[in-house]
Amino acid sequence: MNPSEEFVEQGISQQNLRTVSSTTVLTLAYQSLGVVYGDLCISPLYVYKTTFSGKLSLHEDDEEIYGVLSFIFWTITLIALFKYVFIVMLADDNGEGGTFALYSLLCRHAGLSILPNQQAADEKLSEYVTEGSADTWRSSALKSFFEKHPRFRKGLLIFVLLGTCMAIADGVLTPAISVLSAVSGVKLKITELHENHIVIISCVILVGLFSLQHYGTHKVAFMFAPIVTAWLLCLTGIGVYNIFWWNSHIFHALSPIYMLKFLKSTGVEGWISLGGVVLAITGVETMFANLGHFSPLSIRIAFTFLVYPSLLLTYMGEAAFLSKHHEDIERSFYKAIPETVFWPVFIVATFAAVIGSQAVISATFSIISQCCALNCFPHVRIIHTSSKIYGQIYIPEVNWMLMCLSLAVTIGLRDTSMMGHAYGLAVTTVMFVTTCLMAMVMIIVWKQNTFTAVAFLLVFGSMELLYISACIFKVPEGAWIALTVSSIFMAVMYIWNYGTMKKHQFDVENKVSMNRIVSLGPSLGMVRVPGIGLVYTNLVTGVPAVFGHFVTNLPAFHQVLVFVCIKSVQVPYVCEKERILISRVGPKECGMFRCILRYGYKDLQQENYNFENRLVSGLVQFVETEEQTAPKATDFCGEFGNSDIEAFDSSVHTTTISYPEEDRARCSCDIQVMTSDIGRVESFLLKDESLQILKAKESGVTYVLGHSYAKSKKPSSIFKKFAIDVAYAFLSKNSTEPNILMKVSPTSLLEVGMIYYV
Repeated sequence: MNPSEEFVEQGISQQNLRTVSSTTVLTLAYQSLGVVYGDLCISPLYVYKTTFSGKLSLHEDDEEIYGVLSFIFWTITLIALFKYVFIVMLADDNGEGGTFALYSLLCRHAGLSILPNQQAADEKLSEYVTEGSADTWRSSALKSFFEKHPRFRKGLLIFVLLGTCMAIADGVLTPAISVLSAVSGVKLKITELHENHIVIISCVILVGLFSLQHYGTHKVAFMFAPIVTAWLLCLTGIGVYNIFWWNSHIFHALSPIYMLKFLKSTGVEGWISLGGVVLAITGVETMFANLGHFSPLSIRIAFTFLVYPSLLLTYMGEAAFLSKHHEDIERSFYKAIPETVFWPVFIVATFAAVIGSQAVISATFSIISQCCALNCFPHVRIIHTSSKIYGQIYIPEVNWMLMCLSLAVTIGLRDTSMMGHAYGLAVTTVMFVTTCLMAMVMIIVWKQNTFTAVAFLLVFGSMELLYISACIFKVPEGAWIALTVSSIFMAVMYIWNYGTMKKHQFDVENKVSMNRIVSLGPSLGMVRVPGIGLVYTNLVTGVPAVFGHFVTNLPAFHQVLVFVCIKSVQVPYVCEKERILISRVGPKECGMFRCILRYGYKDLQQENYNFENRLVSGLVQFVETEEQTAPKATDFCGEFGNSDIEAFDSSVHTTTISYPEEDRARCSCDIQVMTSDIGRVESFLLKDESLQILKAKESGVTYVLGHSYAKSKKPSSIFKKFAIDVAYAFLSKNSTEPNILMKVSPTSLLEVGMIYYV
């Protein structure tokens, strides 16, 4: 495997890219064409058709054509080139891009995260980098504002989810409009082909596209870059041909004066038609979101030297053709193709449309996975489609849902112009969310002055609001689809997050004290049974209520008990050596521990190794390290009684023991355990407790999962009762069960039912 392929398969971080050669960067730039720019490069299929789909008409002086071309040129130049390529790509989160990356940066630097179970130890992760220049009064003031007003932190999350839901709507609309636009070109050569036949062919291609998703894009990804490159070369050649053949003076339209003339002569209709112009930059958000698979430099090179000039020549060539053929506006792209190369270009266009759709579908899978990590979407089954390429996933439920929605849009509308109106609203909303987040990043993270952030917000935000306002006027003509799809997903995300946070609040308020468990032991006749019990909980401290419910009804638990907490932290990835934290719970003789598994928002929360063996190895290493750092075990933990000994340390192979002066009977042992193969345990001179853990492992491991039901309290409002008792209950019932996500064998599973009144 050559180095460039290795970088693509493993994912690229900013640190790795500092050492790559110029040859590798150019190779990555070439490979990025197939992954990053598929959506952006197919926009010429429908931009002019959608722009002139309303009451806007063409006159003999070509003012409208020149005006639209001028808008397209400056939109691509200002938003795609200057905003995204030169500015937004600088705001990466450890090499990752996208809306969640910007939100993650703000959460870490300003404490905006609303994720539960966040700990000080999380800030010591290698990916959790917040170093930089000291806070300015502007950044301090903005941080203080969010600290004093928790509702605005919640509002920021809702704002981010709005952009996320519009991106999901993009995943519904892109396959429909791309495939239908590409296939509709065949009517120029087969005139007797009915519109219903075009729709049927498009639906067949869509069904095939979604049916192949479970194989993963890596099976055909090696073909993506050559096809997109061929497509861009076709666009460039056709554009140059049309410019010289039909109107060599079309380059005059690049002057911004023609934008003013266009708006002055067309008035309201010209303003509303801008909803079609914005389709020229669809895919720029995908370009930023795919930053983690390539380097910013490689993406900049590919866009600046190939994609950008190719798209400009294409739009100029099509405008030159339209200046002489006003009647062909409905199919101007295919009409502008020279007769001799029509069929080859048509075939390449169809493949390019499929590739563009594939990129957006894969991005939607990634978005849903990140939402699950942030407790904003019901649990779904996530499948790895590649054993080599990390992050390539497939979500069956989401895939079939997207397919049904895309088919419904294709069959229901049958018009790429109406789809374009919805598409434009979704794209512009996502871009505006990115602009607002970037302005905050400039102040809080980059420590820039207020003028710079406000100027960025005004320049790009005003342009995007102009396009959003134009798209809103198209709501009756198709844009309502984007609003409907995004509203449904927004409701699902908000209700799931609301219900999950209420359940966590119940867990925190109803933690069981060790005093109660120990005191109830003799009266209940509590016994210990051989084996290891893994009690899964959402808490990082204390004993969960589900365990108290369990022992009061069945007064027996395992010889070794481990409270396992799987949580997300506000970083894209957590490396394996920092993933697991192990600590002791209660007095040593109780044999109870806590294991915390930390994942980033782009990590897949599914262990791909033998978790049981690694956990046992970690427990043994913890016990041995604890024995070494505290030779007198009774002095170390014998006085803890009913307290929770919580131990964390971010330093590798480091043990820290503190003895507070105000209470020398209490102490804390900070240990971070990097687990490894259980065979390494043999190198230790094992103590009695370590032998007991290994013996318990031989007796078997049991997974204790809470099967909880949330119910609203009687005095709750009607909204809360509907949200919890109806909507959240429905989502919980239809979400994937935790034991399926963790691939727990039914013979090792013990579920504990419990009702939560929230």
